Amino acid sequence: MPNTTATLPTDIRARQGGILFIGSLVIFFLSSILLYVLYAISRRDDPFSDAPLPAAFLLSTLCLIVISLLLHLASRWVRRDRITLSALILGISTVLAITFLGLQIVSMHALLEQTAGNAQNGRGVVGMVVVLAFLHALHVAGGVIALGVVTVRSAQGRYDHERHFAVDFSAQYWHFLDLVWVVMLVAFWMTTGGFSA
Repeated sequence: MPNTTATLPTDIRARQGGILFIGSLVIFFLSSILLYVLYAISRRDDPFSDAPLPAAFLLSTLCLIVISLLLHLASRWVRRDRITLSALILGISTVLAITFLGLQIVSMHALLEQTAGNAQNGRGVVGMVVVLAFLHALHVAGGVIALGVVTVRSAQGRYDHERHFAVDFSAQYWHFLDLVWVVMLVAFWMTTGGFSA
């Protein structure tokens, strides 16, 4: 017997809203990254453009990729009514998301410290890297709050094989954050002094 579940009207409206939300963020981040690359190219002769990126950026990237994978699993498991397991995975993802934010703060502080001794704190390409990383971190912070709410509701048993849009959208949002961060990191790597050891 095929598993046919009717899509509920509230899920359809929520899905449409989610598509519009992520679509607007795609436009925002793509234009921000494009402007950053154009700015970095125009500042190639700036000696502070060669500032190395902190290695903590790579560790935070690993956190983000793991979060994305875990949320994909949680989305699959909630559809199979493995409620406790999906709630546990959502909780682990929330902790990793908070860890990501902590690593980002450490990384941004390290970047600003590199140029502080030269009275260039927050200027040029390094300043733009920090601004873009901060904008991404703000979206992550919003995602942490939403993920926390979804985690609590999942632990309360509010999601199952019929009602799982919130878990699915959380996974989609974090996949988006993951992709944006990887694109940003590649742009940073290509326009700065690479990664510090």
